[in-house]
Amino acid sequence: MKEDGFVRNTMKKNIALIMLITILSKFIGFFREIALTYFYGASATSDVYLVAQSIPVTFFGMIGAGIAVSFIPIYNNALKAGGKKEANAFTSRITNLVFLISTLIVAVVLLFTKPVVMLFASGFSSEVMDMAVSFTRITIFAVYFTGALAVFNAYLQIHNSFLVTAFLGIPMNFVAIISFFIASKSNDHVLAYGVIASYIIQMFILIPEVLKHKFNYTPLFSPKNEYVKALLILAIPVILSTSVNQINVLVDKNIASNITTGGISALNYANRLFGFIQGLFVAPIITVIYPNISRMVVDNKEDGVKKTLHETIVTVSLLVIPATIGAMIFAEPIVNFLFLRGQFDAVAAAMTSDALFYYALGLLPFSLWSIINIVFYSYNDTKTPMILGFVSVVLNVALNLLLSYFIGIGGLALASSISSIVTTIVLLRSLRKKMPTLKFRNTATTMVKILAMSLLMGLVAFGTYGVLHGTVSDNLALVLSVGVGVIVYGLSILLLKIPEVESILSLGKEKLKNLRNRGR
Repeated sequence: MKEDGFVRNTMKKNIALIMLITILSKFIGFFREIALTYFYGASATSDVYLVAQSIPVTFFGMIGAGIAVSFIPIYNNALKAGGKKEANAFTSRITNLVFLISTLIVAVVLLFTKPVVMLFASGFSSEVMDMAVSFTRITIFAVYFTGALAVFNAYLQIHNSFLVTAFLGIPMNFVAIISFFIASKSNDHVLAYGVIASYIIQMFILIPEVLKHKFNYTPLFSPKNEYVKALLILAIPVILSTSVNQINVLVDKNIASNITTGGISALNYANRLFGFIQGLFVAPIITVIYPNISRMVVDNKEDGVKKTLHETIVTVSLLVIPATIGAMIFAEPIVNFLFLRGQFDAVAAAMTSDALFYYALGLLPFSLWSIINIVFYSYNDTKTPMILGFVSVVLNVALNLLLSYFIGIGGLALASSISSIVTTIVLLRSLRKKMPTLKFRNTATTMVKILAMSLLMGLVAFGTYGVLHGTVSDNLALVLSVGVGVIVYGLSILLLKIPEVESILSLGKEKLKNLRNRGR
């Protein structure tokens, strides 16, 4: 039990460090989005860039997600059975397999570029379509890098090396910002080359860290190897599930491109804000706990899995629930504060804030869905998330067609939120069947308390904004209102004496004490 407590404390420290780096990375990422809106607004060029940028990620995302998710539990099995040598051989085989798959994807997209682009944006005019085809023939080569990053990121997670992978977004965003500036002054095609350059920079940073953890590459392939076969069997349901999710992305972009010019961009900017919260509060936690839960499952420590799951859900709720309330209340001021400048006009701001409001409804369920999925993956069950993924996408596509007719761009975001709510509820019930001794009563009680304090925070912040609005600038009113809300929320949460909060505070006090002792 002492060992489990040490592991959980170590996880919390890693999560805190990753969050600090992620905050910096995400803020630079915001500057990237602001730069894109400043130079290109919600225009045909920004739509083309976003589509061309997403194609390599989407195509390999169908396969890379399955490989990355399955890699961790199979690597742990290989390491336990055959030691570091067998684990290294397994990593080499998967790296070579990924390279082969990437080559096939590049070849297919180069041969059928226009049909591929039409899958993403059938509403483009002839001139805009030609531009998108030209961009895509450059950006598709990023598939090689997305594949390698998927494998190496998973490898580093297993070895508890989280900081470098968290840092990768910083240079990537800087390269993107530079490419926006150069493209606006010279040739728009610089945007496409900037995508490739950003991935090259990430690889230069990542490879030395991988080698540091004693990865010895060998030109092995052997698709019949027992661990490769085990990974493929585990990965296929994830690949199918991810493929269906990518179909949903295609439907979103297609409908958005037909609603209005700049629709793809508006939806993207709102989704980026949604992703900011996910990337800041949820992704660092999942990055750290997944390999640890996987090891607990291998070692038959179910009590450790249950305790870690409870602590993770509560910790995520502490961050995501107030963020949800804040994003819904201040959707319009937030979008105006971040993007309303340059080529990004009031019409684009209205579309984006509308989408953000509805996306916010899905923040918590999507976060819980991400957490619960990794428990299933750790138990080598990828079929259950796959089946529910299919259900979610079918529901989402149907709601897209219905709600976009009545609400426009916001309808696409609302459809995503509703489908994530339904899927998460069913997934929770499925987890209870897999782990009959798992109880959610204490977790649910704590979440209700957090929701109550978040609503109080929202009321105070909204009231503060109402008082300040018109007396100071809108941006200053937003900042002050959010600040007051955060203080109210922080104090109210402290009064509730939630164990997870007290644990985090204890770790913080311990860290400060250690720093003071070092300074003496």
